[in-house]
Amino acid sequence: MKKNPVFFIADDDIDDQELFIKALKEIDGQCHCITAFNGEEALFKLVNEKTNLPDVIFLDLNMPKVNGKQCLKEIKLNSMLQHIPVIIYSTSAAVHEMQETNQLGAALFMQKPSRFNELRHSLTQIISHNWK
Repeated sequence: MKKNPVFFIADDDIDDQELFIKALKEIDGQCHCITAFNGEEALFKLVNEKTNLPDVIFLDLNMPKVNGKQCLKEIKLNSMLQHIPVIIYSTSAAVHEMQETNQLGAALFMQKPSRFNELRHSLTQIISHNWK
């Protein structure tokens, strides 16, 4: 991953967002995180704030207005965004959800860890992965 990576997380749970950002900052204090509370806001920010496109996008599945699957579909249809790896970040562990989001173009399905150390460990692996 490049120096000063930019991450994007769309999650309607503010506590989950805060834990996610805290874990990222502990791993790499130089990273930047953009947030959205639903898929509609995420798509607006991704399309209209083009100058700071993220290196990786994390999408919760169950969000109001536009859910994670709908948002993923739109991202993969947008020529400016479709190259960005999208990771589904959800409490769900349903196999059909994993399969469907994979078919829609998700790079990974990550179940939200129940412990902070697990989250930090998972994010460390994701950050160190070569997404090219």
